[in-house]
Amino acid sequence: MSMQWTADELLGFLVEQAGLPPEDLPVDLDVTFTDIGLDSLAYLQLQAEVQARFDVELPNEAPEGYTLADILGTVNNALLEPEPA
Repeated sequence: MSMQWTADELLGFLVEQAGLPPEDLPVDLDVTFTDIGLDSLAYLQLQAEVQARFDVELPNEAPEGYTLADILGTVNNALLEPEPA
């Protein structure tokens, strides 16, 4: 069974854990943390969550222009890779 992280789960995390007001949820994932008013602390929370839940490492600092879609892609691409033998 292939486990993938969905956009809904990512957005749910941002609202429940990172303090994003539900009315500020973006319509698409082509936005950065700054675009939706979240700071580096929220990114660090997300980074810790992704590490704990999926054992996937995100970049330590969100790169310039690193969108929610990029984050989702990073996680899901890592999840698709076969485990090293």
